[in-house]
Amino acid sequence: MLKNDLFLRALKGETVDRPPVWMMRQAGRYLPEFMELKHKYDFFTRCQTPELASEITVQPIKRYGMDAAILFSDILVIPQAMNIDVEMKPNFGPYLPKPIRTTKDLEHVVVPDIHDSLGYVLDAIKMTKEKLNDEVPLIGFAGSPWTILCYCVQGQGSKSFDMAKGLCFSDPNTAHSLLQKITDTTIAYLKEKVKAGCNAVQVFDSWGGMLSPTDYQEFSWQYIQQIVDALKDLAPVIVFGKGCWFALNDMAKSGASALGVDWTCSAKNARYLTGGNITLQGNFDPSRLLSPPKEIKKMVTQMIREFGKDKYVVNLGHGILPNIPLENAGAFIEAVKQFKE
Repeated sequence: MLKNDLFLRALKGETVDRPPVWMMRQAGRYLPEFMELKHKYDFFTRCQTPELASEITVQPIKRYGMDAAILFSDILVIPQAMNIDVEMKPNFGPYLPKPIRTTKDLEHVVVPDIHDSLGYVLDAIKMTKEKLNDEVPLIGFAGSPWTILCYCVQGQGSKSFDMAKGLCFSDPNTAHSLLQKITDTTIAYLKEKVKAGCNAVQVFDSWGGMLSPTDYQEFSWQYIQQIVDALKDLAPVIVFGKGCWFALNDMAKSGASALGVDWTCSAKNARYLTGGNITLQGNFDPSRLLSPPKEIKKMVTQMIREFGKDKYVVNLGHGILPNIPLENAGAFIEAVKQFKE
């Protein structure tokens, strides 16, 4: 039994004394202990070495005592497993030397055996569970099929993902074939993560906001819905679509346990758009962690009052930035732990 099950109780919509708190990208680059490992090992070595991935996952829990841990990994381990080359270039980000842009390019893309291609992630989960010793739940995650397609087609990060959108609009059959392969892989992957010990899963649709509401339904949401349908009876599913406030109403009917909200959507609007009955997660602007700690505490308390303490998970509206002072990250967590109605 978990010693702290506050996060899972909030996902179920139970009444709590205070909301749970964790931070997207909490196992990462704002922590000096993470940077030590970063200087020794390259990015995918850290992802693919269970000892390192598990150590990185528990670092923020040891330092701050969040109410949930999120496994250190990357959304791009999925295309790697599907036989698509992915490199992580220093000071550049993800780079895919052979992007998928035609039906022919799809021929070598496989739906893999998860144990063969991503067994290292499952090993990292088991090791992490040992290190956590039932202190807090563990979250597993994956990128949305649309967000993964963006990288697979563009070949790198982008402000517009024009090549990715171009493929969807000029050759939708190829785009949908790729999206379905990514979806099938993601479902198998997340099921294995839950079997290995993850207590909940989150789907990150980082680039969902790049699409119009109509295109979002066709090229992103229908595939996320498949993932929710396949996982919801096995573990709570959180869906986070950055810039996707327009889809919150559909998301609320999906069977997901919680929806992530970014900082451009107010608590009032998020509650209104979702009908007020689903757990919401978010939505502190990550840059606001550069405010003085006193101000952070005030703003976090105000945010909890606006969302309400129940059916709510305190988080950032996107991942924590690398330049956030440790004291400020601590102020964010402490403000939630000290919250009283």
